[in-house]
Amino acid sequence: MVRLPRKVRVAVWGLDGHAGEYTKPLASYPDVEIAGVQHSNRAAAEKYARGKARVYSDPRRMLDETKPDIVGVCNDNGRRAEAILECLRRGLHVVAEKPLALTSSDLERIRQELKKRPRVKLGMLLPMRWERPFLALKKIAGCGDIGEVIQISAQKSYVLGQRPKWMRDRSTYGSTILWIGIHMIDLMRWTSGREFRAVCGFQGIAGDLRQGAMETTTASSFRLDNGGTACLHMDYCRPGTAGSHGDDRLRLAGTRGVAEYMAATGVTLLTTSRKPEKVVELPAAGSLFAEFLDHVYLGKPTTLPHSEIFRVCELTLAAHEAARTGRVIAV
Repeated sequence: MVRLPRKVRVAVWGLDGHAGEYTKPLASYPDVEIAGVQHSNRAAAEKYARGKARVYSDPRRMLDETKPDIVGVCNDNGRRAEAILECLRRGLHVVAEKPLALTSSDLERIRQELKKRPRVKLGMLLPMRWERPFLALKKIAGCGDIGEVIQISAQKSYVLGQRPKWMRDRSTYGSTILWIGIHMIDLMRWTSGREFRAVCGFQGIAGDLRQGAMETTTASSFRLDNGGTACLHMDYCRPGTAGSHGDDRLRLAGTRGVAEYMAATGVTLLTTSRKPEKVVELPAAGSLFAEFLDHVYLGKPTTLPHSEIFRVCELTLAAHEAARTGRVIAV
């Protein structure tokens, strides 16, 4: 059990995306409670609340009445920036779904509002950072086993299924790069320790896998700060018969070896001094929201500071713009 110095009330604004991250660690945090839940689908909100929190149709009324300490913002992509700004103006901590905004101007509005309130903390739902395979890749790259990383390859392949209405509309969805690409853009930088300097790419709605404005295939290429390259390709082509929703892959190629992860083989390592092997001892999984609670109320460090959040949002917006315009964009 982790005891906090005071009771903490959490309000959940929308249930689109990774809203389960807010409840995942609560069994170990008896001082934290979900006080209110808002979602357009009342049945879904009631299921999430489990009879322990009030359910609302109006998010601002929820904030007025529940008086939360933290707001989990998981509404649709197009309305997220305004929801975050509303919470920040009230002096509330925020853990928001990604991306924070669909435009650079809205992202800058959030940055400036946050600067006015130095005690307010902002988190963003990039839970893959706390998954065991990616923690392992970061550890391998960090200890120098594969030398200097000069090439990164990443994949996200999802089952398309029947998507909600907001994901089929450009104004509320943004793009596939903005919605799911941000996960891998973050992981490519974080695990490798490399920075991105330029991006180009393509995106499209191809074949008969159509769900409104959702791109079903994307490809983004990045220039690394050391002259290396990185690429991310994504699709919604994974068949429903696959047995799992997604197929995420990440490969780090360095001057002394290669480390990679895919679900079919796990984490594998090959170096100039070691034969190919499967890494079976992986770091323990963590919790994004648990770390946020520890950071805000116990003063512990965070692995996802504001600077990292805004940087990955900037890079993802640049990748989206590069694919939209066909330009190479310096980042």
